[in-house]
Amino acid sequence: MSITEQILQNKNFTKENIISLLQLGKTEAKLLFAESLKTKRESIGLDVHLRGLIEYSNICEKNCLYCGLRKSTEKKNTYTLSDNQIDFCIQEAIRLQYGSVALQCGEQSGKEFTEKITQIIKKIKQVSENKIGITLSCGEQSKETYREWFNAGAHRYLLRIETSNEDLYYKIHPKNSTHSFYNRVKCLEDLKDLGYQVGTGVMVGLPFQSTEDLADDILFFKQKDVAMIGLGPFIPHQDTPLWQFRENIPDKQERMFLTLKMIAILRLVMPEINMVSATANQTLDPLGREKAIVAGANIIMPNLTPTSKREDYAIYPDKACVKDSPDDCANCLEIRMRGIEHNIVYNEWGDSLAFIKKHTAFKS
Repeated sequence: MSITEQILQNKNFTKENIISLLQLGKTEAKLLFAESLKTKRESIGLDVHLRGLIEYSNICEKNCLYCGLRKSTEKKNTYTLSDNQIDFCIQEAIRLQYGSVALQCGEQSGKEFTEKITQIIKKIKQVSENKIGITLSCGEQSKETYREWFNAGAHRYLLRIETSNEDLYYKIHPKNSTHSFYNRVKCLEDLKDLGYQVGTGVMVGLPFQSTEDLADDILFFKQKDVAMIGLGPFIPHQDTPLWQFRENIPDKQERMFLTLKMIAILRLVMPEINMVSATANQTLDPLGREKAIVAGANIIMPNLTPTSKREDYAIYPDKACVKDSPDDCANCLEIRMRGIEHNIVYNEWGDSLAFIKKHTAFKS
């Protein structure tokens, strides 16, 4: 029996063993992917849940060194969706029977912004008659703001840590009062304390990132007991400081392969969490979204943002599907998921089974 087989059979996911799995070549990794798919089938089934993505605004107060939305980047067009555009997104989600939406934007913190997000949450709940679940990804906020949004009707929150290594964190973020590793972690703790289903995640294939860092990220997710993971390959943006280090990262195929191994290991370590198959996967590989689902992911976020605004939400370049209409995207996903023997579930929130079980146990 190989070392890989021993790790998978004994489910002994120490840091050393996780590093071994992350270092697997393509032949041995087939064992990992087979075990991950088996675990997913047994723990949560082969259903895929949808989050209709609404990219509310590309305005950001932060200067993360990797992101095309960073404050210092000279954007061609800044935008914030109008009320009519938000209404369109909500109606499309209802028409296409998406059980949930994900409201995402650049990080802002002013009162006008936070109150507007509250209004949008309430509008989604009102128009959908509380049938649509809401995930927010609106960055670091005060606990009071998170509470306000939770009370308005949001119940899931994605705040990616991007790396659990503090030293690496400050290599991809400026070290100043606006960018604090400890505040990022504190926000995750605040969200969990308030009752959100908390999600976080990292970029895979960053400059300066080691295999040990990625193993620590997996253990960080486990230690924080998160309900959701959103991770994807790092894609350098030409208008950001990290662009200068693009020669120091794995090539596209390596980053994609490493991302798939991260997803597979996480499905084994945390069998009942929700995991997103990120659009970045499809940006690097035409079949990347499907490969991530087969590796262990179970969430997809079809884009509902008006097509006229999508190219301006350029976190990274050449993002897949920016020109697809909501109908094109819905039809494409149905065909693609059937092709890998997975089933899209409509009109359901698709909450994390890990969260549901803990919440039910706590209530009882």
